[in-house]
Amino acid sequence: MKKALIIGIDGYPQNPLSGCVNDAVAVNELLERNGDGSPNFSTRLLTSSKNGVTCGVLEKELQNLFSGRAETALLYFAGHGLTTKNGESYIVAQDGKQGAWGPSLNQVLSYANNAHPDITSSIIILDCCYAGNLGEVPSLGAGEQTSTIGNGVTILTACHRSEGAAEYNGHGLFTGILIDSLGGSASDILGRITPASVYSHVDQILGPWEQRPIYKANVQSFITLRQVEPKIPGDVLRRLPTYFQNPSDVFPLDPSFEPDREHVPKEFKHLPVNDNNVKVFKELQLCNRHGLIVPYNAEHMFYAAIHSTGCKLTALGAHYRKLAEAKRI
Repeated sequence: MKKALIIGIDGYPQNPLSGCVNDAVAVNELLERNGDGSPNFSTRLLTSSKNGVTCGVLEKELQNLFSGRAETALLYFAGHGLTTKNGESYIVAQDGKQGAWGPSLNQVLSYANNAHPDITSSIIILDCCYAGNLGEVPSLGAGEQTSTIGNGVTILTACHRSEGAAEYNGHGLFTGILIDSLGGSASDILGRITPASVYSHVDQILGPWEQRPIYKANVQSFITLRQVEPKIPGDVLRRLPTYFQNPSDVFPLDPSFEPDREHVPKEFKHLPVNDNNVKVFKELQLCNRHGLIVPYNAEHMFYAAIHSTGCKLTALGAHYRKLAEAKRI
């Protein structure tokens, strides 16, 4: 019950673009399936290379997207964006012209706002100029804006309300990072990719002198855009309370946990290796690689085992231990 409308327009009669169709096709491919190939969003792809993405088509497809019942409805648009002298902003249709540019951003948001609660979550992702105007209307104060985002609505835009959206290497600058994010770069420990984690990834890459992405949301819980392979398997995370009965505990290690006898000091080469301990140590090392565990009184996990010190949870590790203890993993 997740559906997505993916739109990319290059073929404008005037001022054509070159990366928007590529963007839409790539985003469509990623959203259709999770990292393991399982179905994700049921997508509808509209591009100027195959469809006439006119004002009428956009209007009809937006109404279809935000109608009926669904867990999540997602709109992705790559193309021209425009703000008129009176401050009204639009996503520009392929046949857009003076007086009929295409759906206004207020209209798009109205569809999403009104979809709740039949559609639990609505996500709008725009890679076009002036996209940051989405969700804002002029307030009484001169030059100020106020947000009008409805329940369950999340907005992610390529740029601020007064900025343009750049293209780079055959893709929109923003969407290139979005594609990387959906591919797995923005996933959490459990492999979940959310709009917030995508924004965090984009925000870190685009510096203060480049276009600034905008993230706005009125949600009670994060929506998973895509699931990829977890960095740490769930069964390993569920064992954290077994290894650490208390968040501040130090898990004791000794040379029997380390299977390498070639590179250990001579005085440890004769010590036996415990196969069960080796399995546990591999899990602890995996948690160490992803910042959940650190060696105790040692520089590396190897030395923590060889010198019989131990390892302990980081703040992130304590968080996942708590989730495991509460049976939320």
